[in-house]
Amino acid sequence: MKPRASDLLLTAIAPAIWGSTYIVTTEFLPDYSPMTVAMLRALPAGLLLLLIVRQFPAGIWWLRIFILGALNFSIFWSMLFVSAYRLPGGVAATVGAVQPLIVIFLAAAMLGNRIRPASVLAAMIGLGGVALLVLTPQAALDPVGIAAGLAGAVSMAFGTVLTRKWQPTVSLLTFTAWQLTAGGLLLMPMALLVEPTVPVPTIPNLLGLFWLGLIGAALTYILWFRGIARLDSAVVSSLGFLSPVTAVLLGWSFLGQTLTALQIVGVVLVIGSIWLGQRPNRNSKPLSREGDPASAGSKT
Repeated sequence: MKPRASDLLLTAIAPAIWGSTYIVTTEFLPDYSPMTVAMLRALPAGLLLLLIVRQFPAGIWWLRIFILGALNFSIFWSMLFVSAYRLPGGVAATVGAVQPLIVIFLAAAMLGNRIRPASVLAAMIGLGGVALLVLTPQAALDPVGIAAGLAGAVSMAFGTVLTRKWQPTVSLLTFTAWQLTAGGLLLMPMALLVEPTVPVPTIPNLLGLFWLGLIGAALTYILWFRGIARLDSAVVSSLGFLSPVTAVLLGWSFLGQTLTALQIVGVVLVIGSIWLGQRPNRNSKPLSREGDPASAGSKT
């Protein structure tokens, strides 16, 4: 079945907004450690959503939620912010762009998905497009930042596939609340260890945290998890290429960065890779939220 345009567009909103993470982190939160920013992004948003849904996991879902919270938030975000602080936003985005390729092979191993050559080609074209888009002669390649970016990509790839595999019989709002809260709780000890005294937030700090937490986390992950439940894993992960496109366009718009002919070619390649990436999956069926036998008896 061909992915519905509405599902693709709603899911694409998430990575498009995530592309603002780099500029918001460096411009609004320059004095905060990566771990503290990751924790303050996840935990308040998760607790707020938890107050709204007033529902907790049951049985095996406690373990699953903390695994997903670690992969999708604790590990991924901490590594993301390490790379964001140590690398130019575009370079960090390029490193993270290997995630769709990782997802294709993980989905084959863990979900039994067939590896489609067109999907692999689309992921490679997208990666090449991102490289053209953001890698410049002035790009600094810090080894720690590169390693952190790769670790974050692997973590979110596992999180994407397991989120597809484990679908609870609860609302997306509840599912997102659980994961954000679990991820924030796991980040708290590390954040306190790295930065025992959190700087007193200024107005720009609060605006940055508001954007990253409520818009860049709570809202976007509801849309992202919705997409994972309705679309093939390779299709969802290919939409992640929109994040570096947004990062570059924001840098061009607000930081006075240039946009060269090669970067424009990169944008075209990224868009082409997303189109190609969703074409082979027209006959795949969306995963039913009630279709996971392991979750059938876990309704809370």
